[in-house]
Amino acid sequence: MPRAATAPKRKPQVKLTPTSSVPTWADETELVGLVFDLEATAMASLYSQYSIGLHAWFLKQVQQIDPDLSAYLHDGESEKAFTISALEGQLLPSGKQLQLVANQIYHWHINALSQTVALFLKQWLTNLPKTMDLSGTILQIKQVNIAQAPTTYAQLLHSLQQESQVNLSFISPTSFRRKGNHFPLPVPENLFHSYLRRWNDFSQMPVEQETFLEWIDAGVIIHQHRLESMKVAAGKRGSVTGFTGAISLGLSRSALANTEFTQLFYALVRLAPYCGTGHKTTFGLGQTRLDWVEQRSNTSTQLLANMLAERIEELTEIFTAQRKRKGGSRTDRIASTWATVLARREMGDSLQAIASDLEMPILTVKTYVKLARKALKQNEQTASAEKIIDKPQ
Repeated sequence: MPRAATAPKRKPQVKLTPTSSVPTWADETELVGLVFDLEATAMASLYSQYSIGLHAWFLKQVQQIDPDLSAYLHDGESEKAFTISALEGQLLPSGKQLQLVANQIYHWHINALSQTVALFLKQWLTNLPKTMDLSGTILQIKQVNIAQAPTTYAQLLHSLQQESQVNLSFISPTSFRRKGNHFPLPVPENLFHSYLRRWNDFSQMPVEQETFLEWIDAGVIIHQHRLESMKVAAGKRGSVTGFTGAISLGLSRSALANTEFTQLFYALVRLAPYCGTGHKTTFGLGQTRLDWVEQRSNTSTQLLANMLAERIEELTEIFTAQRKRKGGSRTDRIASTWATVLARREMGDSLQAIASDLEMPILTVKTYVKLARKALKQNEQTASAEKIIDKPQ
């Protein structure tokens, strides 16, 4: 079975024309994917949740050019109109952190899901900074290429290409929210619900959700899959159980009889590489390719990601149980925040880095660390006392 990958094989990039070194596209473009080639100029360390820093760096770039768009992308209640990936390349475990290799090229993807964001990217590339400051680690921006061709939602819908089987590969951990919990399986209804949400938000051609998803549930066939689950720290707080791997899908004869939904099915499949799959796609999760990708594993890096995620989950359970006993409000969010802050401190992350990622004052983070350590000590003392009471006399 395939395992989680750090650097899957990439499709050939769209070549730039000789007249310009800057990718460009029509103003009408609504969807486009870029890949940045970044070079580490020296050996440097990153904490395992560095994708938060990538997210923050991109939004800071937007804020400097278009503050209103930055506020919308940061605080908007709708689906996010962009996705980013984690770094693809050689990341070496070094203690509790990851190490960038000097003179190594790392690939980083940004995708636009709306005309507004596509226009921003087009403008931004004409005056791109020469370096990226990733939480104090400097990466040189060597070049930018188009990885996903510029297009529109209408063009996706009216494409005539309809294979009998389609392959989707999930190259970074992917998960859905279901009844308040993480759901790490690519069930067709969940897959296409994820894509349809983006379609309805950005295409200006909304589709009635319930009827379409009933058709998906009844008519989509899973021909083959190779999947593996893994737990990762994701986003600003908490951990996620997700899956990586690949799946092959098709439609039943009865489903093909509905030509309108069949057309939408193939449009959403073509949308997947742009919008990603599931949640937290603006923090590197759910990166999706329209292909069957056999992935290379970096077991040491995966173990490091699992270690942080499992510690966050363990601490969250402890703090949640404590706060429920005390009758505290906002229990889940506070427990998750304390757990994330303490776990990252245990992994060696600085207070400044945590404060920056969580967008909190550093004194607040320091206070949370103290409170979390105190709560953890109380839990250990309670557990010890219970053992003494239960011990046979």
